Amino acid sequence: MDYSRYQHLLVEVAGAVATVTINRPEVFNATNDVLHRELTTIWRDLAEDPEVRVAIVTGAGDQAFSAGGDLSDIGARAVLPAQERFEAVMRVMREAEAIVYEMMNCEKIIISAINGVAVGAGLTVALMADISVMAEEARLTDGHARLGVAAGDHAAIIWPLLCGMAKAKYYLLTCDFIDGREAERIGLVSKVTPRAQLLPECLAIAEKLAAGPQHALRATKKSLNQWLRLGGITAFDYSLALEMLGFFSDAPAEGARAIVEKRPPRFG
Repeated sequence: MDYSRYQHLLVEVAGAVATVTINRPEVFNATNDVLHRELTTIWRDLAEDPEVRVAIVTGAGDQAFSAGGDLSDIGARAVLPAQERFEAVMRVMREAEAIVYEMMNCEKIIISAINGVAVGAGLTVALMADISVMAEEARLTDGHARLGVAAGDHAAIIWPLLCGMAKAKYYLLTCDFIDGREAERIGLVSKVTPRAQLLPECLAIAEKLAAGPQHALRATKKSLNQWLRLGGITAFDYSLALEMLGFFSDAPAEGARAIVEKRPPRFG
């Protein structure tokens, strides 16, 4: 499999394990249009690669797994003419949907090594992985409500199953940050380690799985994902549609400005 066409994903295959690095460290691995699109296609490529049995996904550098959507893109979409704005939002919606479904449908095991802050589409990748290992010092948040849009992307499909409805509602409504220890305590991630041990731990898990019975492991993943399909897909599709509707209001542009200017947003 030739991964050289990826602009912002660095893929290295060693033995039966592929390590996928989200590679925009100069902007904390934020997802611009190119990276967002690449996160929809990488999982199918990995699924079709005969050399790969397990994939690890992480972020470049020490500070971020992925800092979410590039805020400059949100501002640029807000001033587009109506039809162009509609088409841009629908493209984002299709890609956001594809990231979740492609990760679910990839029969190979995906491990996320959450080395730093994880937000937005980056958080989708971190938590939709089959096994998530988070550095103690890392932090994550679903900041959709802070931007003035519904928590779409992935939250409705996976958070209630991982940490329960009470915690899901609290953190999705408040947008509070969660560190690695708290994320493990509430069940949002599989394991937590010191940052220095994060990749070695993920590699050890990956190599153990790569040496295991692939049919059994993949069948187990497919079976467990039926819980997502039973009710989660309906909630996910609904939340994603409501999120996209929010981008036709003035709230996301104000929310993005407030984050850049480090001030509370002034929503109408």
